[in-house]
Amino acid sequence: MDRTQILLVGLPIFLFFSDIINLFAPPPDSPKPTHQHQHHHHHSIQPNPQSQPHLQQPLEFPKQSGIGLIGVGNTVNIDFCTSCSYKGTAVTDKNMLESAFPGINVVLANYPPPLPKRILSKVIPVAQTGIIAIIVAGEHIFPRLGMAPPPWYYSLHANKFRSIASTWLLANFLQSFLQSSGAFEVYCNGELVFSKLKENRFPGEIELRELVGRRLVDTRYVNGI
Repeated sequence: MDRTQILLVGLPIFLFFSDIINLFAPPPDSPKPTHQHQHHHHHSIQPNPQSQPHLQQPLEFPKQSGIGLIGVGNTVNIDFCTSCSYKGTAVTDKNMLESAFPGINVVLANYPPPLPKRILSKVIPVAQTGIIAIIVAGEHIFPRLGMAPPPWYYSLHANKFRSIASTWLLANFLQSFLQSSGAFEVYCNGELVFSKLKENRFPGEIELRELVGRRLVDTRYVNGI
């Protein structure tokens, strides 16, 4: 047999015996997974039994009690001059305080002028009506009173419409001035926290919120809350 025939016969015999040896040989040991992979595999297959019921339960949020509402049981009074067009500022501050301190009671009211000014403001319309009546019908009024018309009457009667308009405007101006107090006073639980009559200015929103908030905190501290 030449070399080629020996190679063709010997190679299948070598492969046959190699398959027989591998068939009866023990299988090689499989590589063991590291601790990190075991930990990850364990959590991916078996979830934590303690956390599973917690995830299935609905979330419960704490309910806010009345004690947490700092404005409950407190009253803020804003007394302002209604004839001074301060109502818009008062309403703005009212909404701000109700938003900053939920539950607070904000009361708006008119701050009246002093008593002498109130009395004079009631006299002005009467005087206004009397002067206009004299300008229109003075030539009939004075004779019935048994007196001659004074010199100033003829001056007013000569410019009747201008005199009536001037009297009307002047009387309205005086009445508005006497009815205005220029006040914007803020009270918290009966205690004055800001006065426009003293400060000669309006309070800023941040300033007013701090003043009222400080007073509310003091009230809660005194009440032992």
